[in-house]
Amino acid sequence: MSGNVKVPPPINEPVLSYAPGTPERAALKTRLSEMSASPVEIPLVIGGQEIKTGDTFDVIVPHQHGQVLAKAHRAGPDEVVKAIDAAAQAHHDWSSMRWEDRAAIFLRAAELLAGPWRQILNASTMLCQSKTSHQAEIDAACEMVDFLRFNVHFAERIYAEQPVSDRGMWNRSEYRALEGFIYAITPFNFTSIGGNLSSAPAMMGNTVVWKPAHSAMLSNYYMAKLFQEAGVPDGVINLVSGQAREITKEVFASPSFAGVHFTGSTGVFNSFWRDIGANIANYRTYPRIVGETGGKDFIVAHPSADPDALVTAIVRGSFEYQGQKCSAASRVYVPKSLWAEIQGPLVEVVEGITMGDPTDFTNFMGAVIDRAAFDKIKGYIDRARESDDADILAGGECDDSVGFFVRPTIILSKTPKYESMCDEIFGPVVTVFVYDDADWSRTLDLVNTTSPYALTGAVFARDRRATREAMDALRHAAGNFYVNDKPTGAVVGQQPFGGARASGTNDKAGSALNLLRWISARSIKETFVPPTDYRYPFMGGK
Repeated sequence: MSGNVKVPPPINEPVLSYAPGTPERAALKTRLSEMSASPVEIPLVIGGQEIKTGDTFDVIVPHQHGQVLAKAHRAGPDEVVKAIDAAAQAHHDWSSMRWEDRAAIFLRAAELLAGPWRQILNASTMLCQSKTSHQAEIDAACEMVDFLRFNVHFAERIYAEQPVSDRGMWNRSEYRALEGFIYAITPFNFTSIGGNLSSAPAMMGNTVVWKPAHSAMLSNYYMAKLFQEAGVPDGVINLVSGQAREITKEVFASPSFAGVHFTGSTGVFNSFWRDIGANIANYRTYPRIVGETGGKDFIVAHPSADPDALVTAIVRGSFEYQGQKCSAASRVYVPKSLWAEIQGPLVEVVEGITMGDPTDFTNFMGAVIDRAAFDKIKGYIDRARESDDADILAGGECDDSVGFFVRPTIILSKTPKYESMCDEIFGPVVTVFVYDDADWSRTLDLVNTTSPYALTGAVFARDRRATREAMDALRHAAGNFYVNDKPTGAVVGQQPFGGARASGTNDKAGSALNLLRWISARSIKETFVPPTDYRYPFMGGK
């Protein structure tokens, strides 16, 4: 038997540049060409078996919506039940496996992804979700590798945490998997979210039914195949696709449902709480409900802010990946004195942003994900164009003739409560409100109270007193708070990610806090020489 197990210390995966002439650029372009020319069929993966139902939907390229990347099979109620049964069948052996053996499987997945699988995941993410090479690299490759490596490290720390033992006894904590299966339901915008929401509970000994977003099926299918290649046993992670409402109905009806790991809209997450509550008497145990939902993320600038840094943060924070990040900046508060200085340069930079097919590496932006997103974003832009309370300073053009393209757009709001300052748009639209320099403190209160969300936010100031005031006033306004930096780009192991209020349960993906949600502790006390007389000393004679 081995002694104390020490896993390899986690190190953040280096981000490759994909600059002209680099080997990674050539390898990625080759993989992009191959995938574009060869549509695939995506089955369900249940108990290690690929199941084709015959009921399919098209997975398209957002920036070339006439191109079909894949045909994916939908699960019906029977297939969902099969996935639940497969998870139940795999649970005993997987949850009983030594934790370091489970860890070894996911560490192998990390090395496969960092090496031979890197461009498979990157290319599928670029085509399926319209990400540039840089955005795909930091998501599907680097962040996912980081999740796997750091989660193993966090698991080691959790399992090592043990209670004190008094004389004559041995106390210990056993960190068990939950009694049942976990439902992972994941969004389109980050391939790594799909991989992490399914693998994090599995790493702690749970089995999983995983339902990815329709529009991310290709990259998520390859993630599931990566897990298989790494040695995840059959039935531990079961991939199902189809109508989310129908799948969720079957999942929540199961007595062995033990938890949900979710990233998506606040409305859907709210409905989960209601439905789980309505079924609570049917479950074997109280389900864990873990979710990261919406955001109306902010940048607030003090008059002392660095103007060049502020412009860069607005552009990158608002428009990288078409603003389709939960953390994307979508409302900005700028003092009049500073606005006079940055308005021109900001508009000039935004008007010069290159947009188009991300397989053309000169483009900074691609298309938004689908028709519904395009129509929603266009609606906000059209209403701003017609409103007396707003002006469009840059962008505003929408073109769906070839792909779902929306130019990066800056709206100047004349009121702090205009709809685009309050609503989550989830697209390349940022709204600026200009405040009087003397209203710094009142503006902080405005930032704090305008939105029900509390995901990310940033303050820009060179005056340290202003920075401290903002940090205190906005303490509950953002689960991830940035000082003189854009509110996007959280790195696993460095900035654990999640928000509160209407933004979720703040269980911090990329930290031990998240993994703790997927275990149930058992306290064990072993007494070496137990007492044999029920009487205590105080019961002696007078």
